[in-house]
Amino acid sequence: MTSISSFDALRDRLSGSLFRPGDAGFDEARQPWNLAIDQRPLAVAAPADVADLHALLGAARSSGFRLAVQPSGHGASSDLDGAVIVRMSAFDELDVDVDAGILRVGTGVRWGAVVDALEGTGWAAPAGTSPVVSVAGYTLGGGHSWFSRTAGLGSDNLRAAWVLRADGSHERVDDDSDPDLMWALRGAGGVVGIVTALEIDLVRTPALWGASLTFDVADAAAVIRAVRDLAADAPASLNVFMNSMRMPDAPQLPEAIRGRSFLEVQALSVDGSADELIDRVRRAGAVQHETTGATSPAALVAASNEPTEPTPGRGASMALTTLDDATIDALVEFRELPEQAPIIGIDIRMLGGALDAPRRSGFASLASAGWLLHALAPLFPGAPREPGDASLAGFVDLLAHAEASRTVPTFLGPGQTLDRCGTSADLDRLRAVRAAVDPEGVLHAGRLPR
Repeated sequence: MTSISSFDALRDRLSGSLFRPGDAGFDEARQPWNLAIDQRPLAVAAPADVADLHALLGAARSSGFRLAVQPSGHGASSDLDGAVIVRMSAFDELDVDVDAGILRVGTGVRWGAVVDALEGTGWAAPAGTSPVVSVAGYTLGGGHSWFSRTAGLGSDNLRAAWVLRADGSHERVDDDSDPDLMWALRGAGGVVGIVTALEIDLVRTPALWGASLTFDVADAAAVIRAVRDLAADAPASLNVFMNSMRMPDAPQLPEAIRGRSFLEVQALSVDGSADELIDRVRRAGAVQHETTGATSPAALVAASNEPTEPTPGRGASMALTTLDDATIDALVEFRELPEQAPIIGIDIRMLGGALDAPRRSGFASLASAGWLLHALAPLFPGAPREPGDASLAGFVDLLAHAEASRTVPTFLGPGQTLDRCGTSADLDRLRAVRAAVDPEGVLHAGRLPR
């Protein structure tokens, strides 16, 4: 066990901060984004620079603890006993090459800052729906976004990374200099090195156009079928999400949605209006509300309604190969059962397009999947856990027959490991890369199956 004196000595060497149990600020520093997960690390470090990271590596090697990099606290699930969490907020470089369409960004930067920097440039980031997720955590974990049918996963857009290896070397790595490490970084992230900065391809958006159509739950099956059929010939420039919402009868909700069930179809085209294609969905039911027209990445972020502060959460995700009529009917029927009320939202994302032919080699892939689904069952203070847990388990069981062979790491839940995201050969390759760059296991193994 690492002694208190060892941590005192490490604290004296750091320009940044180090929090230990009992220190003021430790409990706040150790919290992940999902407050339902209780992380109990040995300490939490917030290095100020690469020199601090070198000090942390040296202390980990000499004292026997592991380093678990967790930039913004998203994606937490691993057992961190015996580990030191590393927060990278000081690594805040952000540089956009508008001519080349390339972003260089530090590990501590969050997507909201990138979206703001790109507004009006004609470029978009291959970013997720939340502005508070770190660029590094999202990209190194695969990352599915509004632009994934057009540009692939977030990890597909990773050109290069500045990596501090366990041996202390710090260098820019790309596919020419170390293709195996880059393959691992595209999805398996921090298990093979401490990334300090990333170089990412941006997505050209000459004419960004969006549509949002809201339907009553009575039309849900027909509308989902229409979107399913649209997927067969939708161009890669068109990205489509569906959101099946079942709102509780809670007084804090607006009257228009309180106690209501509805289906929202959201579409994004990167090269101008796709209204003719969306009209095939529009005709599948009675549209209750519609918004279409020019949009921007900043408007997409504003419309996401993602939480901007840590909250307790719970959900289940699945990638599906197909979405046939029987599955759609079963999902809609399941959705409206009284006992499934704990599930407030089910997000259904159309895959395909650029996802079927990744332009760079990486561990993360959705090439085998046609749809990505996520069910959300919030944790309300004082409410029992059991009904929501049972609903999520039922959701998974309902769709198990159509589950794809792999999903993307950023959609893994607590306790799930990378064996859901790659083949046994992929995992063997990943372990080999890790063994080569970190033979002493100084870096935490994260979601890599033990």
